[in-house]
Amino acid sequence: MNKRNTILLLMLLATFAPLAAQRLIATKTVIDVGRTGFQQPVTAVFEFRNKSIRRLKIEGVDVDCNCTVVEYPKTVIGMGEHFQIKMTYDAQQMGHFDKQAAIISNGTTKPVYIRMKGVVVAEVQNMGASYPVDMGELLADRNELEFDNVNKGDTPVQQLHIYNNGTRALHPYLMHLPSYLSATVTPEQIGPGRSATVNVTLNSSHISSYGLTQATIYLAANPGDKASADCQIGVSTVLLPHFSPISEKQKQYMPKMHLSQDSIGFDFHGKQKLSKVILISNVGRTALKISSLQMFTGGLKISLSKRELQPGETAKLKVTAQRSELLKVRTRPRVLMITNDPDNAKVVIPIGVK
Repeated sequence: MNKRNTILLLMLLATFAPLAAQRLIATKTVIDVGRTGFQQPVTAVFEFRNKSIRRLKIEGVDVDCNCTVVEYPKTVIGMGEHFQIKMTYDAQQMGHFDKQAAIISNGTTKPVYIRMKGVVVAEVQNMGASYPVDMGELLADRNELEFDNVNKGDTPVQQLHIYNNGTRALHPYLMHLPSYLSATVTPEQIGPGRSATVNVTLNSSHISSYGLTQATIYLAANPGDKASADCQIGVSTVLLPHFSPISEKQKQYMPKMHLSQDSIGFDFHGKQKLSKVILISNVGRTALKISSLQMFTGGLKISLSKRELQPGETAKLKVTAQRSELLKVRTRPRVLMITNDPDNAKVVIPIGVK
């Protein structure tokens, strides 16, 4: 029996092993890397976690041919620690490929098996610039949608452009849409190397609160796919309060907000936590009300000394940043305020991080 058949037999036997014996847990054990060019090596990255109650060590890796190379941690893996295993195919042969490897460790009674597949073509177009977000078989031009400055009753549309980087035809669609969002994909089916446009429509009448509303939706390659972190799309909506037409003379008797600075920059210099303060003043003639104070991302904590400022009063907006958390966020850190100042109904304070 050759080496490839031996690994395939072991993979079959492993499907009957007790799940409790598996302490190395992979997010995915099969990755379709799609199309790659001839003699252009391609790499699949497998995300693992040590779920055991002791430190583990990978003792070795068996591959089914010399055309693949596997990189794995050579040091001890701590309890609960996340790590990566990379499998690279040399792409020296044209056509479809399907490669396996057995991961042997002291944390499982049976090897853990990983598998990468794809197709080698004569030439492959580099779509990284147009579609920088990797969602498996699908590539996307972005993974964040923002509906900004929306008034009640508006139905704005945001577009998401996607590309089939896999080896089969796909029927993409969006999952977990909240009631105020709807989506269509054109065309409904896209073949390998083809693109499509996803139109996401917001029905603002179904949003009850002014200010920031956020949701996470998921782009599936085919019906029946499960939602996963690598295909999630963040959706942010800022719904503005309605003001009746106001003349310049009337504005003289309205509240007016003034900020001591309109942005915040955090230079941590090795520190993990920093705080800064912005002064908010009411330089108008009636009470300034801040009805909403929200953050676009995690990693920030905010506090405001008062939400209603009489003419001449000042409040302190304290923003505390956690460096480790901010480095994880995918969108621009910002603070949002909704006020009754007609010239500053929406105030966004950008947060810079170094």
